Amino acid sequence: MHVQDSHWSSALAAGATMNAPTGGGRPAGARTTPLRVDAQRNLEHVLRAAREVFGELGYGAPMEDVARRARVGVGTVYRRFPSKDVLVRRIAEEETSRLTDQARAALGQEDEPWSALSRFLRTSVASGAGRLLPPQVLRVGVAEEHGLPDHARLPQQRTQVAGAGELRLVPEAPVAVAAEDDAGAAQLLDVVGQLVDRARAAGELRPDVSVSDVLLVIATAAPSLPDAAQQAAASARLLDILLEGLRSRPA
Repeated sequence: MHVQDSHWSSALAAGATMNAPTGGGRPAGARTTPLRVDAQRNLEHVLRAAREVFGELGYGAPMEDVARRARVGVGTVYRRFPSKDVLVRRIAEEETSRLTDQARAALGQEDEPWSALSRFLRTSVASGAGRLLPPQVLRVGVAEEHGLPDHARLPQQRTQVAGAGELRLVPEAPVAVAAEDDAGAAQLLDVVGQLVDRARAAGELRPDVSVSDVLLVIATAAPSLPDAAQQAAASARLLDILLEGLRSRPA
């Protein structure tokens, strides 16, 4: 399990220097004409592969790994995403939007505050979105709740030391965040904040639990394991334990 920040940093650094092969010299903008059927199919394969690869290896995984998983040439990936930065931001934006939709569904369909919060957590962890949670979501959540600027409070991440099999906690490096990323993060934080406020007001949630704590549960309760059944069982078990820790208990 990992929080994506250092992988995100390396992905942005790579995206700043690694551009697509120019081929016909087409500008790196969005397409204005519909994709052909085969091009649309390739795009779907690339996006699915990117979610899998980045979810397993982090945002630092090379584009070649994405192409290999999608069973297309790396040139095909770059024709649609002219730099790695573009692909990383596309995946992160989609995952943030998906989490926001899940939070809104829980808020609108569950009358009981604790049921709404736990439903959101179970749905988001089961979807694996936590493995692709953009780091600025965690950073903005912590900074806002403590009245600090974005760069003042950064989560630590678990990282594996090469060849040692050892996990260490390391401080995060600052990450450049685009305005649209901030907007998506703000929407997610707002809806999750409503879930947290309702559960806290009902006395179901520990008073010291914050929005950033809830997002950290999502980020850490979705381990990446090679066996899908084992991964689902481990995620469900870990989430049960974390939910018990979040819930308020009579004095």
